[in-house]
Amino acid sequence: MIFSLPFHIARYFRPTVLDIFELSNTALGDIFAIYGITAMLAYLPGGMIADRFSARKLMTVSLLTTAIGGFYMAQIPDRTGLSILFAYWGATTILLFWAALIRATREWGGSLAQGRAFGLLDGGRGLIAASAAMLAVFFFSSALPFELENATDLQRQQALQTVIYLYTVMTFGAGVLVWFFIPDSSNRIERSINSLVNIRQVLCQRVVWLQSVIVICAYCGYKGLDNYALYAVEILGMNEVDSARFTSIAAYLRPVAAITAGFLADRFFASKVISIAFVFLLLSYAMLAFLSPSPLTTNIIYGNLIITFVAVFAIRGVYFALLEETNVARNLTGTAVGLISVLGFTPDIFFAPIAGRLLDATPGIAGHQHFFVLLAIASIIGMVATISLAYSSKRHKC
Repeated sequence: MIFSLPFHIARYFRPTVLDIFELSNTALGDIFAIYGITAMLAYLPGGMIADRFSARKLMTVSLLTTAIGGFYMAQIPDRTGLSILFAYWGATTILLFWAALIRATREWGGSLAQGRAFGLLDGGRGLIAASAAMLAVFFFSSALPFELENATDLQRQQALQTVIYLYTVMTFGAGVLVWFFIPDSSNRIERSINSLVNIRQVLCQRVVWLQSVIVICAYCGYKGLDNYALYAVEILGMNEVDSARFTSIAAYLRPVAAITAGFLADRFFASKVISIAFVFLLLSYAMLAFLSPSPLTTNIIYGNLIITFVAVFAIRGVYFALLEETNVARNLTGTAVGLISVLGFTPDIFFAPIAGRLLDATPGIAGHQHFFVLLAIASIIGMVATISLAYSSKRHKC
C-alpha cells in the first residue's frame, strides 16, 4: 500500500486523473520526476538508517505519514500543490521504508531461500495491489452513471475522490497492521558503527553497480505499465472503466509471476531468470512497437501486453535476491540497497517526463510505438548487464 497513493491511482485511472487535475502527459511526468528527485535523496540515508533501527517502527511511521498525504490529494490541488505533495511522498515512502523492507526480507529468507523470500514479498505486494485496484474500480464505477458518456465533470471528480479516500484508508490500515504484526528485530545482524566505511565497501563492489543497472532497466519496464491504461483507451478503444479494469486484472499476474520467479531463482540462480525475462521483454516490446490494432493483430497485441506484465513482475520479484547470489555482506544490506536504489530507481526522475513528451509529441499510435521502442532499448541494456553480473558474481574490491 505504501506506493498506492503516489503511483496506483495514476496507473489504473490515468485518463481520469489527467482530466480532473487538468494535466497533460508531460505535466504529470514532471510531477513524477519531483517524486523521483526526493526519493533519490532519501535512498542512501534510508539504507544507513535501516542498518541501525527496527524495521517495524520505521515502516509504521512511513505508512502513516504517507496516508496523511492522501487526504490532501482528495481536495484536488492545483499543479503546484500536487508537485509539493509528490515531493513529500518521495520522502515518506522511501526514507524510513524501502531499505528497511528489503533488509527484513533478506534476513527472513536466510541463505537458501532468497528467491522465494523476495518472490513471496513481491507476489504478496502484487496480490494486495491488484485486489485494492479491483476494489477501487468497483467504487469508481459505482460512483458514475450507468451510461458513462453522460457522466458530468463533477461526478467524475467525486468518483476519483472516492478512489483516493479508499487508498488513503487502506494505507493507514497497513501501518496499523505493521505495528501489531511485524516483530522488532531483537537479534540484529552485526552492524558496522562507521557508516562511511560501509558506503566505501559497497561502492567498491562491481556487482553492486551492475545490479543498479539491472534495477534501472527493470524499473523502466515497471514504470511503462503506468501508460497501459492510456494505451487501452487511445489505441484499443476502451472506455475509462474498462481500461482500469483491464490493468487491474492484469495486476493479478504479479503474484503468480513473482513467486514462480522466486522458486526458479533458488533453483537456477536469479541472474538466469532475470536475463531470460529481459529477452521476453525485448521481443514483446519490439512487436508492440510495430503493430497497429486490426482484426488480425488485436489478439497478438493483447498477448504481448500480457507477456510484458509477466516478465516485468518476474524481474521485480527477484532482482534483490541478487544480493545473496553476489555475496554482499549481510551487515551491509541496508547500505547496499540504498546505493542500488539511488541509481536503480532514477527512472522515477527521467522516465515519466520522457514518456510523456513522446506521447504528446506524436499523439496516437505513433507516440505509443515510440514509447515501446524506448522500453525495448532498456531491455537490451538490462539483458547485457545481467549477463555481465552472472560472470562477476564474486565480490570485487577497489
